[in-house]
Amino acid sequence: MSFDPVAFLEDAVRTPSHDDVTEMRDLLVETLEAGGVVPRVDQAGNTLAVRESGESGPHVVLNTHIDTVPPHVEYARDSGDVIRGRGACDAKGPLAALLAAFLRTDPERGRVTLAVTPDEETETAGARALSFDPDPDAFVVGEPTELDVCTAAKGRFQATVEVAGASAHAAEPESGVNAVRVAGDLLSSFDDFGDREGTPDPTELLGAPTLTPTTVEGGSAANQVPATCSVVVDRRSVPPETPEGFRAALEAHLRERAPDGAGVDVSLPEWKMPFLEAFETPADAEIVRALAAASGGAVRPFGAATEAAYFADRAPTVVFGPGALADDEGAVAHAPREYVRASEVERAAEAVETALSSLVG
Repeated sequence: MSFDPVAFLEDAVRTPSHDDVTEMRDLLVETLEAGGVVPRVDQAGNTLAVRESGESGPHVVLNTHIDTVPPHVEYARDSGDVIRGRGACDAKGPLAALLAAFLRTDPERGRVTLAVTPDEETETAGARALSFDPDPDAFVVGEPTELDVCTAAKGRFQATVEVAGASAHAAEPESGVNAVRVAGDLLSSFDDFGDREGTPDPTELLGAPTLTPTTVEGGSAANQVPATCSVVVDRRSVPPETPEGFRAALEAHLRERAPDGAGVDVSLPEWKMPFLEAFETPADAEIVRALAAASGGAVRPFGAATEAAYFADRAPTVVFGPGALADDEGAVAHAPREYVRASEVERAAEAVETALSSLVG
């Protein structure tokens, strides 16, 4: 069918979806219906549409999200190629490309499912609720990759290290246990956490996991030895590390190095959304080869965590789309200067359409 992904993108960027996705989801549903496809919205707010042949063959799922981070940034476009505004590259540009490929594909075998989630930037409840019948054979997750085919990403965990000491008058510090001082000494132990027995080995694509202290809080009075201190740490993981495995290992590592009289506990935050774990898809997977050949992009890891983490254990999964997380001037996605090039959106649509043709055509 005739579908203009750039015209759709312009309408999508004009449609705020940082606080409520209803209007944006209505636009998506109306566009699918105009294309002759009857979508459905499930109880989790996912928009789902299917194109199938009736013949046995691969099941390819195209996934991205319609929500954006706040605040809304108004649409703008001059006479050139650049479309600006919130969601331009994350992820309404990728959505426009996937939607174009979906509407232009008439499978001769197997099926193609479009699955668009409502809350990737917050709780990811939509992605966690997705189920498919038959089981998918491949996932393409739309995110800004500069048309590279991303087959891996580190996971992201967060933990809080709580150090317990004993309060005392600051005039007699030796009569207490200074939790801030203990925490400071333990910071150096983060550096050798990766040297412990049982640490995940670096992978060819992702390298080694990282552990970074990001915030420190402790003490309540200027003349008192602090009895508590907390350090929040950011963990970028590689397979097969799990959140609980990381938490337990870090707690044991720090307790071994804490002085007598000091306690150490490590906890994971109580969030509604689970942590996004690392994933890797083999470079010789059919979806990787098909999309890399169609796009001409490099095969590499992705720089941020995505809902691809929920799909990679079901079938080979790649992250792909127009736009960039950052450029030479700084951040693009989530930034006030967010933009995408219209020509890149069109090229992404053509690449996914070509890849689908090789898989289900």
